[in-house]
Amino acid sequence: MNQARKPSARGSPKLEKEKVRLSLDISPEMNSLLEELAAKTGGTKSDVLRKAIALMEVAVDAKRRGLKLGLADRDQQLTTEIIGL
Repeated sequence: MNQARKPSARGSPKLEKEKVRLSLDISPEMNSLLEELAAKTGGTKSDVLRKAIALMEVAVDAKRRGLKLGLADRDQQLTTEIIGL
């Protein structure tokens, strides 16, 4: 496994994982949405895609364990169940 050592903020070496470059074809509308989400979150389009993949991983794992994915209000009451993932 080829990993480069990179100093962390505290000065100790940190392993940096090798990256893979992807090419992705999306519609202009999807690109606009991606740019909007990046601006709203203060990140890049790549950041948005990484977070979306992480969220999808959580949803798939929850479904496998028989759980559901949803949104709760401040009182922890389920307001929306997210289906189809």
